[in-house]
Amino acid sequence: MASTEYTNVDCQSVSDLQALLWGVGLKDEVFSRWTQGLVFSDDEATALIQYEGGPCAVIAPVQAYLLKRILFSPTAKDSITDVTGEEASEYLFEALLEMVCQVAQDNYTLVCMDDCDMEAHTSAADSQETGQRSPKRRKLDQETFHAKLKCIKCNEENHLRISLKKLFRQYQGDYGVLLYLYSILLTKGIEQVKNEVEDPSEALIDGTYGHGSQSLINLLLTGKAISNVWDNDKDVSGLRLQGIKKQSPVGFLTLLEHLRYCEVGWFLKNPKYPIWILGSETHLTVLFTKEQSLVTQESPELNAKHIFSRYDPEGNGFISTSMLDEVLSALDLVSEKEYVDIMKTKLDAENLGIITQHSFMQEFFPGQVIQDVPRNFTLFHYNGLSRSCSHGKVVYQEASVRLEDELEVQIVTDTSPVKCCLQTKWPTIELTWKSGSTPSLN
Repeated sequence: MASTEYTNVDCQSVSDLQALLWGVGLKDEVFSRWTQGLVFSDDEATALIQYEGGPCAVIAPVQAYLLKRILFSPTAKDSITDVTGEEASEYLFEALLEMVCQVAQDNYTLVCMDDCDMEAHTSAADSQETGQRSPKRRKLDQETFHAKLKCIKCNEENHLRISLKKLFRQYQGDYGVLLYLYSILLTKGIEQVKNEVEDPSEALIDGTYGHGSQSLINLLLTGKAISNVWDNDKDVSGLRLQGIKKQSPVGFLTLLEHLRYCEVGWFLKNPKYPIWILGSETHLTVLFTKEQSLVTQESPELNAKHIFSRYDPEGNGFISTSMLDEVLSALDLVSEKEYVDIMKTKLDAENLGIITQHSFMQEFFPGQVIQDVPRNFTLFHYNGLSRSCSHGKVVYQEASVRLEDELEVQIVTDTSPVKCCLQTKWPTIELTWKSGSTPSLN
């Protein structure tokens, strides 16, 4: 049987972790805000609670994968309210396991502390088991915490499952969010993270304000620490900037797109499951529904459009005729020179030097069926900060949604941030919140 014994995290790895995550000059106040566990709300059995600003960069993605497990796994419940506290913990365990597996194929690392070190710092987990709140413990300072880090190394998924089960209670304790985040980073590999981010010198967490970067959010959502949210790679003034290359299980929408600060691509707007992280300027929340038809599953036609778009990074709707052989090869279609020459003549009959996406799709993928999107459905919103929730209770907010047929010129009565954010995916969306109050994105 595989060992689950602790080994020390070597000093160099700890130093590299701190530099990657926090940069220099980490404020004690920021570190303290991140020292919490993955703890369920007293008022919603399956909702994780966030005590202070900052750790939403981990808590919101974990909540999203938790909801994916609850709503769409083989053991999914008919209603989220049917989930017991014990079942919620099991779904959380499976979500954490899935997210670690997403960043690596093998050789996983779970960061932890010795049982004796953690004994006085599992108050959150204890309180959830007993239903009682434990007395406030004095937390470790950042130097002491980092000096006490240990890990369990796993070389295959079953070993990972056994080890995670052993450490699960720690991840619900006072340092759980950080221990789990460090596990993700060491499993991914510090150098690999640096290779994926746009600016390796920029810390993944702002050391002054404690907010997670887009690279950190993308790492937890997609398994890759890409800094951008558009589809595929872009060439900007000769600089190749990486984007999202495939559908992720969970999506991402942001108020910053409404404000014209960024462009979220098809892959993140249309994840495999109808669950999205919602980003404001400073906080992350989660939107979800059971309406699977709101997202489009990948198909040969959609894949062809995405491949075509890689060769059209400016989004002009056409590629150079000289690129046709590369596009056909990328799609595993016939790409011998004689055939390609015939198709160039057909698709660029006027010899303009370009081939449009429309003509390409009509030739190679005719008769594409457009999936109908429901016009009426129910959405739920989650915000883990109790101070941002109505009556200070972390519970799901339910909304009845209608997608209007056309975007008409009308008197705008709802300019809430949450609606503006959702309009980046559904421009004609109208929402009626069951509670009568609009939830906060902050």
